[in-house]
Amino acid sequence: MADPRVFFAAERTLLAWIRTGLTIMGFGFVVARFGLFLRVIAAQRTDSATPVAAPPHVSNAVGIALVVLGVATMLVAAGQHRAFVAALPPADLPPSHHRGFPVLVALGLAVLGLILAVYLAL
Repeated sequence: MADPRVFFAAERTLLAWIRTGLTIMGFGFVVARFGLFLRVIAAQRTDSATPVAAPPHVSNAVGIALVVLGVATMLVAAGQHRAFVAALPPADLPPSHHRGFPVLVALGLAVLGLILAVYLAL
């Protein structure tokens, strides 16, 4: 008996992982840009006796690492989803539903994440 709920549950799981990857990437961007904020504050300070807790380049490196982690999250999730859907019996796959679209969304966002990581590195 065909049960498309299995396929749709797998698709919801993939979309949840995409959201998680986007969240990690967004947090990485904020962390990287926070280093820029620290540099601006340090340049405006007249009292140079109080050091900044960490050099600004550390937050940039951590931010880039988080963006790359978000990209990896989406790529792994897309790969797992594709393998799971390939293992489903054809009766469980809805005939009018494009199976590859969520994977394409994940791959497209991963490419944009890599572009963001390169931008942050420059």
